[in-house]
Amino acid sequence: MRAISSMATRHVLADLLAASEAAGLPPVEMESVGGVDAASRVAAGEPFDLVFLADDALRRLADDGHVDAASLTPLVLSQVAVAVPADDSVGSPPEGAAFADAAGVRTALRDASRIGSSTGPSGTALARMIDEWGMTGELDGRLVQARPGIPVAKLLADGEVDLGFQQLSELVGQPGIRILGVLPPDCAIDTVFSGAVATVCAGPASARRILGFLASDATVGIRIAHSFATP
Repeated sequence: MRAISSMATRHVLADLLAASEAAGLPPVEMESVGGVDAASRVAAGEPFDLVFLADDALRRLADDGHVDAASLTPLVLSQVAVAVPADDSVGSPPEGAAFADAAGVRTALRDASRIGSSTGPSGTALARMIDEWGMTGELDGRLVQARPGIPVAKLLADGEVDLGFQQLSELVGQPGIRILGVLPPDCAIDTVFSGAVATVCAGPASARRILGFLASDATVGIRIAHSFATP
């Protein structure tokens, strides 16, 4: 079987699909690209069997008839975290949330010279939140969106930005950065990533069985190991 996913879930899906194959289900050849690119390729009719994207992106594809809406299966919940370059002098990272509340996040945004975000759902949500706070004009010229397929961690490590926002799972283990923590509850950005069977899938029954396994209790440990929660 052939599948496509966004970059945000490539590592956890690799382990989930390996566990699925070990459980006797059909092997899946996975390709991971930027989420926008993945959705465009599915919409163009490229022959994938399974599609793994942010839940809202999958629902749009379902509405347009590119994936089977009835097969849509939530798999993992991702929290957006905040990071700085590894040599930043902010001090020791706190436990839990990066800041006490939304006011602390706004202060950090104002103090940052360059702010990195992704092209995926976390970046879209961050831009919307900044706009709702009335800070878009204030931060004009300081917001840097990572190029498709480039993680925010690389922007931080390369010195292109001094404050970065992306899914915790994308930041964990990346060199050259220090994770401060997830966003506080009053401005948390959580994204559910789901899987669905493409309408052009040649073996939809087998694809559904794979999705069922990926969402099962048997895979909870894998999700936790990759800093994802169960949706």
